[in-house]
Parts: sequence; C-alpha cells; structure tokens
Amino acid sequence: MPKLKDVVLVSIQFFLMLVYFLNVEWFSLNFMEHFIWFYLGVLGVAISGIALLQLNVNLSPFPTPKANSKLITNGVFKISRHPIYTGILIFMFSFSFWLGDGYKLSVSLAILALFYYKTRYEESLLENTFEDYKFYKSKTGRFFPKF
Repeated sequence: MPKLKDVVLVSIQFFLMLVYFLNVEWFSLNFMEHFIWFYLGVLGVAISGIALLQLNVNLSPFPTPKANSKLITNGVFKISRHPIYTGILIFMFSFSFWLGDGYKLSVSLAILALFYYKTRYEESLLENTFEDYKFYKSKTGRFFPKF
C-alpha cells in the first residue's frame, strides 16, 4: 500500500500533466516560435521512454522505491538521476515554446517546482534504501548532467 504522501504527489503530477493539454488561451509567446522546440520536445519523450525501459521491473509511479529493487546508474541514469522527469520537463517546456503558449509554460513551471520537491523527498528515501546513492548523487545531476 503506497504512502499517502506518494499518492498525493503522483496525483498532483498527473493532474498537472493533464491540464497541460487543455486549450486555454492565457498569453502568447510568439517571439519564441521555432521548429527546434518541436525536435527538443521529441527528444524529451525519447529520454523518458528510454528511462522507463531501463527501469523495467524497478519502475513504480510512486517516490518510495519498490521492495527488492536495484539502483540503476547506467544509461540515461548516468546523465541524470531522474531522467523520466527530465524528459517530461524537456517535452513540456519545448512544446510550450514551440506553440508560443504562455498557459502551457506556466503549467511547465508548476511541474518543475513539483518535480524539485518530489525528487527531494524521493532522494531521501533512496539514500535510506541504497548505500551507494549518496555517491551516485554526488556525481550525477538531478535533472541535467553535472559539468
């Protein structure tokens, strides 16, 4: 049975992802329209897809790690500790810019804030579950590579 905090965070996440696709005209960003944003959005979907495949049986929608799961640190997880979130963020921001949609950009900012909060919580759980997590965290960026 998932923890209440896990259910609330995932529910907010899916709510924000659903309202992102509403056609609400709030304000436009016409100066940012460009085809490159479309391709970056597709890249975001690919990153999330690869991460989902890599997690395989370790995948859970909730921040609390599954029992008997293992820490994945290779592939896209070598670049980002949370590549599924990274891909979602790249998709949401890129398509907001491509469409010139201020409403979608606002929802993207809200989900960025949620993901930041959610990953802080998730990482505290991962540190308690995997003794190697602190080292992994020190060398790998949260959403984007460390330089």
